[in-house]
Amino acid sequence: MNRNTAAAALAAVLLAIAPAASAATDNAATTMASGEIRASKFIGSSVYDVHNAKIGSVKELLFDRSGRIEQAIVDVGTFLGMGGKLVAIGLNDIKTDNNRLTLDMTKDQLKAAPEFKYRDTESTGSSAPTRGHLARPHGR
Repeated sequence: MNRNTAAAALAAVLLAIAPAASAATDNAATTMASGEIRASKFIGSSVYDVHNAKIGSVKELLFDRSGRIEQAIVDVGTFLGMGGKLVAIGLNDIKTDNNRLTLDMTKDQLKAAPEFKYRDTESTGSSAPTRGHLARPHGR
């Protein structure tokens, strides 16, 4: 293929995908919608039960292979950084009420839930997980 043919083929490909690229940017949000929360605010946020008692805080978010957030890892029962455990909570179970995170569970119910464990090859929170691998709770 000569240089002119290659340039023409590249131009045709770029013209073919230009409308799709334009449509993707046309649909991009320019402001946050009501009810949306930023990940940077979600991680570290306190989680409350329906009686307004603090039951833990979000330590991590787990994404599935398609890029959707699947679970939030909540630190439960920690006092001064000691004695707690991590519990995986389905993201659909956490509500954003009155600009705060709530869960229809008590602290005792979360303490009784199975403890979340990172895989041996995963970080325990100080650095990013291994690329391409997702941490999963035991038994999944």
